[in-house]
Amino acid sequence: MIKHLTLSFLTAATLYSAPSFFSSEFGGNTAIAAEATESVKVPAMRNRVYTQLARAQKIADEGNKTEGFEVLDAVKDRLSSLNSYEKAMLWNFYGFMHYGNDDIPSAVKSFEKVVAEKAIPATLRSSTLYSLAQLSMQQQDYNKSLDYLAMWKKHNEKPLTSTQQMLFAQIYYQNKDYKNSLRYVNQAVDLAFANNETPKENWFILQRANYYELKQPKQVVKVIEHLVKYHDKPKYWIQLGGMYGEVGEEEKQLAVMESAYQAGYLTSAQDIITLVQLYRFHGVPYKAAKLLSLAIDSGTVAAEEKYLDMLAQSYISAKNDDKAIPVLVKASEIADNGKFDAFLAQSYLNTEKWDKAIKSAKQAIKRGGVERIGNMHLVVGMSNFNLKKFDQSLAAFKKAEALKETAKTAQQWHRYVKREQESHNRLAMLN
Repeated sequence: MIKHLTLSFLTAATLYSAPSFFSSEFGGNTAIAAEATESVKVPAMRNRVYTQLARAQKIADEGNKTEGFEVLDAVKDRLSSLNSYEKAMLWNFYGFMHYGNDDIPSAVKSFEKVVAEKAIPATLRSSTLYSLAQLSMQQQDYNKSLDYLAMWKKHNEKPLTSTQQMLFAQIYYQNKDYKNSLRYVNQAVDLAFANNETPKENWFILQRANYYELKQPKQVVKVIEHLVKYHDKPKYWIQLGGMYGEVGEEEKQLAVMESAYQAGYLTSAQDIITLVQLYRFHGVPYKAAKLLSLAIDSGTVAAEEKYLDMLAQSYISAKNDDKAIPVLVKASEIADNGKFDAFLAQSYLNTEKWDKAIKSAKQAIKRGGVERIGNMHLVVGMSNFNLKKFDQSLAAFKKAEALKETAKTAQQWHRYVKREQESHNRLAMLN
């Protein structure tokens, strides 16, 4: 099984953009009057308070945050004269401005004061709880974030949107509750498909991460298939190939990796080597050799001993000794033993280069590191026989006979060469 695993599936969790805290709450007297019709009796927003809060927001929006806070502080100095709704909106503005100032802890404290007020519009309470959940998540306080979401959900009468479900999913994931995270992300993805919409890329990434943590590799495969289909990127093709190998679908792995290569997606040495190994695994060594040769020539894969060995073995498996020989020569030059000299000896023998076969075989024996020395004696014997050097041939086979691994073969060759030598000598005498 060829595994390429990429081995981290989830990027850092992203806080969803906080909603506009004031677009619905501060739309003027008409909106304020409408809020008073909710089940909770909400006191009216007095015009002088509204004017000051709106002025603070305008100043802050223009970039003068310090003066904006000063206006809010002036309102806060009269806190005891404010009703619940006015106090809530004051804290809401503080929270908004602290958030804009990247002071998250102060923003949280301000928004907590908003929901602490009793007589406030339900929409304000709901949106503030949701924002607190987001901000708590940003502070990595996931339990608190879930508490706020639970409170928000009690006030929310509408079905969850995909974005809201994904917030639940992200927080559960960060809290290592992968089953609940998966439940919400699956709902978000299903809802998007049901609405003929394409689920967002980071939704699939979170879905994949949950399946991975829950050790469900076949489901991971299905998610990456979606990533390839809907958010086509080179990394997803490579990850899909790796996961096909993980679940034992090597034919699909080869097809995906070959397609990725043809599309120009395989750019790293590791990815190239993975495809080379797949070609060899599936019995297409010439493709493996061709790909690896191009990668070495271009510098994508270093001309190291292990890769030269892989290239040479691919050529040999493809019955192309002529291509293997120069690779083996280069590998022999950088190796510290006779391993590649032994391969060279065999390739020279296959291509009927008898003198070179003898030289390489003897070099392999001298340098050591060869698993079956007896085979080198056989190469020397066969090559000398083809050169009609019968005495040297018989001497080599005699050495091979002394080794258990090649004794039987050497004995057969020794008898055969002995007969051929006698026949050759008789013919010589007749002439």
